[in-house]
Amino acid sequence: MTPITAIRNERPDPRLAAILRRTAIAGAGLVLALPAARGYNPWIGAMPLWLLAMPLASLWALQGFRLPRVAPAGTRLSAAPRRRRRPQARRRRQYPAASRALAASSRPSAISSAARQNS
Repeated sequence: MTPITAIRNERPDPRLAAILRRTAIAGAGLVLALPAARGYNPWIGAMPLWLLAMPLASLWALQGFRLPRVAPAGTRLSAAPRRRRRPQARRRRQYPAASRALAASSRPSAISSAARQNS
């Protein structure tokens, strides 16, 4: 029996990969072109699942469930300039307690019922 690392390093059979790619392309064409291919069959279930998703999933499994390559943290994918980092927000200015009390007392705390009826 071979170790798992040896199995992962093997290349998949190119003939099987080509068949699965062609099947997925044909399934995508059927799903896009025929409304009946987007429906549901009581015997086999959802048609897009069997025409498109299953061939793509088996192709992914044939490739060893590899995920797309991600660029390392230090490299940039786009040439757009990067924005400078700035502080998130400034602290609010603190006013003395006396001025806050004065501002709160100058506002009416409750509107009389007569004023509410007139508005």
